[in-house]
Amino acid sequence: MRVRWKDFELPTRVILDDATATPTYGKFIVEPFEQGVGVTVGNSLRRMLYSSIEGCAVTSLKVKGVSHEFSTIKGIVEDVTDIVLNLKQLLVKLNGENTKKLRLEADKKGEVKASNILPESGVEIVNPDLHICTSTGDVEFKAEIEVRRGRRYVTSEEYINENREIGVIPVDASFSPVKRVRYKVENTRVGKRTNYDRLILEIWTNGIVTPEYALVEASKILR
Repeated sequence: MRVRWKDFELPTRVILDDATATPTYGKFIVEPFEQGVGVTVGNSLRRMLYSSIEGCAVTSLKVKGVSHEFSTIKGIVEDVTDIVLNLKQLLVKLNGENTKKLRLEADKKGEVKASNILPESGVEIVNPDLHICTSTGDVEFKAEIEVRRGRRYVTSEEYINENREIGVIPVDASFSPVKRVRYKVENTRVGKRTNYDRLILEIWTNGIVTPEYALVEASKILR
């Protein structure tokens, strides 16, 4: 069925390539567009997907016995800077709340992973096998991790002016769950004409949201 508005041909369907789809990758085909419109829509969606989709990220860290990010921790191989870098890779879903403080506790020799974070209602750790640090002995390691919901990339300087306790280390936060977007435009046929645009859009996410969700949200913003 053709859909037209003021003599403009409008897309009638969005198709997900089920054969290649995963929870973090989606290939979508949208058609038809008037000639030249496919590039405009593809570029606009790409910008929205990178900048405007909400995600969650670590925004601060507090480690027991540590006063600043350049400290070392007795019995822990990594220094605090390395631990912060590892925690930037933590993938968390917050269900309902905009901010949550998580507790991480370990007291055994060996690897400390995201799975050592104590369970919290409304919180899902997407990558529980993430390496956080390594303990060389039976030492106590306790940390409080603040996770927030947000958009885009926010530097730690934006949190410095907030009323924070001594020892709380602000962390640069990359909230965007969209890791990569690629699009191309091909010719497609409508009736006897073959000069319409077909938009092929590929989306990769970090697993906090699905590619389908990201595309729907970006489309809502562009309306």
